[in-house]
Amino acid sequence: MLDLGYVRENFSTVEKKLLDRGMPGKLDSFRQIDEKRRRLLTEVEGLKNTRNRANEEIGQLKKQGQNAADRIQDMKIISEEIKRLDDVVEEMDSQLRECLENIPNLPHDSVPVGRSSDENQEVRKWGSPTQFKFIPRPHWEIGESLGILDFPRAAKITGARFAVYWDVGARLERALANFMLDVHGREHGYREVLPPAIVNSASLHGTGQLPKFAGDLFRLENTDWWLIPTAEVPVTNLFRDEVLDSDQLPVSLMAYTPCFRSEAGSYGKDTRGIIRQHQFQKVELVKFSHPDRSYDELEILTRNAETILQKLNLPYRVMALSTGDLGFSSAKTYDLEVWLPSQESYREISSCSNFESFQARRANIRFRTGGKGKSEFVHTLNGSGLAIGRTWMAVVENYQQHDGSVIIPEALRPYLGGAASITTESRLGN
Repeated sequence: MLDLGYVRENFSTVEKKLLDRGMPGKLDSFRQIDEKRRRLLTEVEGLKNTRNRANEEIGQLKKQGQNAADRIQDMKIISEEIKRLDDVVEEMDSQLRECLENIPNLPHDSVPVGRSSDENQEVRKWGSPTQFKFIPRPHWEIGESLGILDFPRAAKITGARFAVYWDVGARLERALANFMLDVHGREHGYREVLPPAIVNSASLHGTGQLPKFAGDLFRLENTDWWLIPTAEVPVTNLFRDEVLDSDQLPVSLMAYTPCFRSEAGSYGKDTRGIIRQHQFQKVELVKFSHPDRSYDELEILTRNAETILQKLNLPYRVMALSTGDLGFSSAKTYDLEVWLPSQESYREISSCSNFESFQARRANIRFRTGGKGKSEFVHTLNGSGLAIGRTWMAVVENYQQHDGSVIIPEALRPYLGGAASITTESRLGN
């Protein structure tokens, strides 16, 4: 959430930043309420001055032994009007906070201005698109032919946009998760945490999913509990309403969890395969940073996520999202896009974002230097390190062979009993 005082004092700047996001008029309601509030405050201040003068007059009349009943009655009427207007101002403060809850974060000055993903800018590219001497097949065909990916049975037990992984397919998913956690823990210094996959509304409000994006979530009936759309939610909220010591910063955490998304508004998109599922697994990286260091930490977090793709030798590129493509809470985002041979294009596999103080203000996460002085809001960051299903898909597609088998990347072989490939005969220990 944006700072109320900042919006008031920098209205034109905020309006311009929101216009860059493609949101003209987003502050209209805020401005109307705030202008009316200012007028009422002026009126209240005038009434309070009148009441103060009346108090002085009443005191003088009483000293002189004169009847002050009329002035006391006048003052009572004024006090009642002040109380009424104070209540109106309080209600307007609530309306302003409600307005701010639905206003997105402001893009950082380094974010490219654009109206959509078409204006995203390539920052760097690693590796070259995988070349084949045959027409590469999509991951769902490879998975089904190898007997490791099953959509019909998933649809039978649940519905569309779910998958069942068999044998090596299931072990490959688990191997990827363990590999990512080991790399981020041992090489990058992230502390592992296993949070609940169910959170309350306060947690979703803290990270910005509520109230605006309730339609994208799954709620447990007759409860205040929701299935998490990403581990960002429970991990960020670990420190909700807490004050950290500046010496602790940055706090770097990682979590492997299931994620659940309704995919509202994505009807007809990526209906084949596992690229857009209602349930998927992900390793999430979350940082709590000092404001002065948060953009350095964003570069570090992004490079950490890239390391996984490099160790798996998967071609990818890094894209700086334009203002029109930023997520609601983000001030700056890099997308990592992995090469998918079947689509002959790069597809997102991780989003690495700096939210500055936007989430921390909503969740009241602060820090204080040396345990003394005034506390400040931390900056929060997160990114996928990586999405497991999409990495599984990228491995299967980029390492497919003409005979239908799939080569296992060398980095994953220790997690799969030393096996070098996946074939129709593969059972890896079964």
